[in-house]
Amino acid sequence: MNLTTDKPFDVAKLQHNIRQFGELLGEIIKEQEGEAVYTTVEKLRRGYIRLRKSNDDAARTELMQLIDALDVDMLEQVIRAFNTFYILTNIVEEDFQHRERRREIQKADSQLWKGSVRRTVLELQQEGMTAEQMQSLLDQMRYIPVFTAHPTEARRRTMMEIQRRIFLVIDQLNNDPEESERESLMRHLKAQIQLMWRTNEVRTRKPTVEDEIRYGLYYFRESLFDAIPIVYRYFERATRKAYGWGAVSVPSFLRFGSWIGGDRDGNPFVTPALTRKAIRMQMQLALQAYIHRVKELRSVLSHSLEFITPTPEFTAYLQQEDQRVGIGEVIFHYAHESFQQEPYRRLLSIMHHKLHQTLNTVNARLQSEHATLSIDAYTDVSEFIHELYLIRDSLRSHGDWVIAGRELKDLIRLAETCGFGLYKLDIRQESTIHSETVAEVLKLSGLCHSYLELPEAERMELLAELILRPRLPMPHRPKLSERTAETLEIFDSILEMRNEAGAGIFGTYVISMTHHASHIMEVMLLAHMAGLVGYDEHRQLFCHIQISPLFETIDDLKRISSVLSHLLENDAYRACLTASGNLQEVMLGYSDSCKDGGILASNWNLYNAQQEVIALTDRYGVKCRLFHGRGGTVGRGGGPTHEAIIAQPPDTVHGQIKFTEQGEVLAAKYSNVETAVYELGVGCTGLLKASVGLLKKRGAYPDEFHQAMTTIAATGEQRYRQLTDWTPGLMDYFYEATPVQEIALLNIGSRPSHRKKTVRDKGSIRAIPWVFGWAQSRHTLPAWYGIGTALSTFRAAHPDNGKLLERMYTQWPAFRSLLSNTQMALYKGEMDTAKEYAALASDQENAQQIFADIRTEYEKTVAEVLAVAHLTGLMEETPLLQYSLQRRDPYLDPLNHIQITLIRRHRQYVAETGNTDSPWLPTLLRTINAIAAGMRNTG
Repeated sequence: MNLTTDKPFDVAKLQHNIRQFGELLGEIIKEQEGEAVYTTVEKLRRGYIRLRKSNDDAARTELMQLIDALDVDMLEQVIRAFNTFYILTNIVEEDFQHRERRREIQKADSQLWKGSVRRTVLELQQEGMTAEQMQSLLDQMRYIPVFTAHPTEARRRTMMEIQRRIFLVIDQLNNDPEESERESLMRHLKAQIQLMWRTNEVRTRKPTVEDEIRYGLYYFRESLFDAIPIVYRYFERATRKAYGWGAVSVPSFLRFGSWIGGDRDGNPFVTPALTRKAIRMQMQLALQAYIHRVKELRSVLSHSLEFITPTPEFTAYLQQEDQRVGIGEVIFHYAHESFQQEPYRRLLSIMHHKLHQTLNTVNARLQSEHATLSIDAYTDVSEFIHELYLIRDSLRSHGDWVIAGRELKDLIRLAETCGFGLYKLDIRQESTIHSETVAEVLKLSGLCHSYLELPEAERMELLAELILRPRLPMPHRPKLSERTAETLEIFDSILEMRNEAGAGIFGTYVISMTHHASHIMEVMLLAHMAGLVGYDEHRQLFCHIQISPLFETIDDLKRISSVLSHLLENDAYRACLTASGNLQEVMLGYSDSCKDGGILASNWNLYNAQQEVIALTDRYGVKCRLFHGRGGTVGRGGGPTHEAIIAQPPDTVHGQIKFTEQGEVLAAKYSNVETAVYELGVGCTGLLKASVGLLKKRGAYPDEFHQAMTTIAATGEQRYRQLTDWTPGLMDYFYEATPVQEIALLNIGSRPSHRKKTVRDKGSIRAIPWVFGWAQSRHTLPAWYGIGTALSTFRAAHPDNGKLLERMYTQWPAFRSLLSNTQMALYKGEMDTAKEYAALASDQENAQQIFADIRTEYEKTVAEVLAVAHLTGLMEETPLLQYSLQRRDPYLDPLNHIQITLIRRHRQYVAETGNTDSPWLPTLLRTINAIAAGMRNTG
């Protein structure tokens, strides 16, 4: 959730609500667990609140001794109490934000909040944007969030359902109900909190990929099916207010994507069969939603032929479908007699039947992959949408515009946005797998015996020639290695599922670790082998796959122009690209580039890469969509979506944006309808603003800004690498002074935490646990380390540089966004606590030197960021978020100290027994969940 605000907020009201529900939790703990647990929780809570107000070493020692004396059962109850409190306060804050926004919406003359649809559209109109220009922008818009499962999201779906019920009760309580109703709601709320207390918030087993698929689907069922039409309504109202009725038509520009069930990079559990199952599960949920809504619509559209005359097109179609489906026959389960005079109900009944037949086929295929499509089933969502349009146009023809613009319009919006597939599934695999697969296939086919030894130019020449061949000799599958056979099978599955679920069911094929143009050509060749690329009966080339190279490391980002120019200069690839629509998607990796070179190098190289990609694709006459691989945390490219989109380089956003939604971000944005509407709204308005360059080029920011940032980023990268790559013992410090070893034991994701067998080097560990480990131990360093040195060095280099930095902050959204996000990471850092984690390391002499370096850089970064932004304290510009984090600190402190105690006990047990399953581990894992909830950060 984006806890930012344009205006002062009612802190007293928010405090009252948090205190009220905190007291309710206290009552439950006392009743359920006894006075001793309640007293211990309160002693720690109050003690650490006092320490935050006034540091007292004696008091701190006393609290640490209290924690050290607690047995495992008491520690578990204390952890659960703090974790439950965090969950409750997160819900209270979310409802507070929702009510503030709702109050603004109800004011007729309100401009609403920054990033709101009404405010954005009116501002653009006031700046001179005509209705025709607004229409042009909206027609080119595609806003595509992509759900991914591999991040360390620690919440269970069961807990999320309870939290949704609590949100609804709290929202009702804040609507000033009468006394008796308020008492009833408070009893219901207490029951739900008690249920949450009785529910295990930690998974007892590692989730399967199928579990993760259901986790992604949950958000559509719980919020998005309702939120999507509301977002479109906001745009319709805003354009009407700005331009008048009918001046602007709002197209369905939202699309959703997913990697869940398609991301094979490093996850051996994502098999081709599971990918096919994922698509069928997606379709199942979409069809169930449409069946429910068509049934509701049928109860509404009771128009009689005695009073209305449908359009000729509608009447002709209804007669055709009557005959085709066989209404009145045994196969059709609605008695046609009831609807003889009610034409819309009649067609909706036929549609309901066809949707059921389509769903039955999908269900059958989930049980047995070889079930055939029913004769009455839909073959494509376009047929369903066409029927909805016929009803809409017919309603309008006899004056029922209002009725046509309600439930029916919402269903049309859902069908246009989600189709029958719900979202587009991306496939992802690492480049080495393709190279080795191609090498094996070419060798067995006799086409090339030493592919991997060829230089890049020769690889490209060979691949281009093979891709354009009408036919390729294929080796017998039994001769292939298991991994090669499975890699080829995923391409076969893409072809199969396109035929089964429709041409639009897949998004792009993402190649992680793209280093060369041949890496993209290899995937195109594998697609050709499967029949996704080839020639039709008219000898015209077709290409039914879109490939998205992913550039992840700093070196890859610097080579991006070279790779793409070699690719786009290749005639074979250009022919395939033209056949697939002439749209090249390019994915940029935030997580690995930040882990590799630090936040400054990552941020600046990503900025430059975007400019280079767009300039290059423009030069070659190719449309381009950038795919941003953003994580949830600042250290992985996270931050407020609206600001992040606006901060993209000028003229690089061409109406389309695609980005990953990961980890805790999914739950924070999409658990509740109200918040989902807000988040989608501010994201879409960010895209609208950033795309203004389609109408008139904005031009680059001053060269002095770019030159300054080049210098700053280089210094920052040097400082970051000095610590993470060149400091002896740094990785030992990371593994011992953070709970990263224990995070790997938490049942929070199906994918392994390391790319290869666990070794203590930066290249082995994935970016997500890298960020998660530093966050849990309150170092938070991937999101800020190196910035202090870089800014102070630049400031000292010239007397005018301080003023230049201030101008960059006020005039350049990209620089402002970087430092604003950095402030949040610095605020969540806590060096006194981090020092206690440092004491866990075995080599204390080296550990204390490393920690001293980290602390020095932290203090320098705080001072420099505040100086540039002209602030006296971190996050003064976002007071609500500042308050939210500030209030959590006294509760996080004891949890961190408990975690340190448990890490020490657990590791001592492992060292003594050799058994990793210590009696302290389950409780230690609870601290990871609780601290993640308190910081609102995982990976």
